[in-house]
Amino acid sequence: MPTALVTGASRGIGAAIARALSEEGFDVAVGYRSDEEGARATAAAVETAGRRASVHGGDIADADAAAALVEGAEEALGPLDALVLNAGVTADALAVRMSAEDWGSVIDTNLTGAFNVVRPALRGMMRRREGSIVAVSSVVGLTGNAGQCNYAAAKAGLIGLVRSLARETGGRGVRVNAVAPGYISTDMTAGLSEEQREAILGATPLGRLGEPEDVAGACAFLCSPEAAFVTGAVLTVDGGLAMGS
Repeated sequence: MPTALVTGASRGIGAAIARALSEEGFDVAVGYRSDEEGARATAAAVETAGRRASVHGGDIADADAAAALVEGAEEALGPLDALVLNAGVTADALAVRMSAEDWGSVIDTNLTGAFNVVRPALRGMMRRREGSIVAVSSVVGLTGNAGQCNYAAAKAGLIGLVRSLARETGGRGVRVNAVAPGYISTDMTAGLSEEQREAILGATPLGRLGEPEDVAGACAFLCSPEAAFVTGAVLTVDGGLAMGS
């Protein structure tokens, strides 16, 4: 049976992706940084779907920890057929007020961390001449967003990473794609003011926030055989938000 690793899978979008993949028949390695309880809950949901699960902690901003995460997942469940790069953090501020630490922490986790996980995972996929990698980017990586220079830069960087990897690895049977969610109902959007929420809904043709399952379904599709001829793509899952930007 196929095996997948999902980073940042202890809650929200990552947990939904892990569940969606299990429903598609994947055994799932659940990656997390600090929320072990949440990660174990995600693993339990995977097992409830009848698939195997394992739980692996580590800070992917550290290259050695990221390599250990991939190694641990493959030791527990077998060679990776799919990798979903979902782990991410925010540290919002206007550029003139953003500290070097806030800039660095977001770039280190959201962009460098993704590369740290991709590199060891790719080696096995390219040897086996098969595999699917999906990076969770964001519409702000396409449009920009005031107060999120660090986050938008990292998410735009993921798109560049995905398209470059797609060119490098396509001849070895590895597909690399991205999803770009809009505003999704998660802990990250729970703090929006009513004014902010109304502005977002007004700019979103479908007139609602997305749900984690909306993003999870797109990721599951890109990991599946149904997407066998899809690589280097950026699939927006945003209710049409980016069309107006």
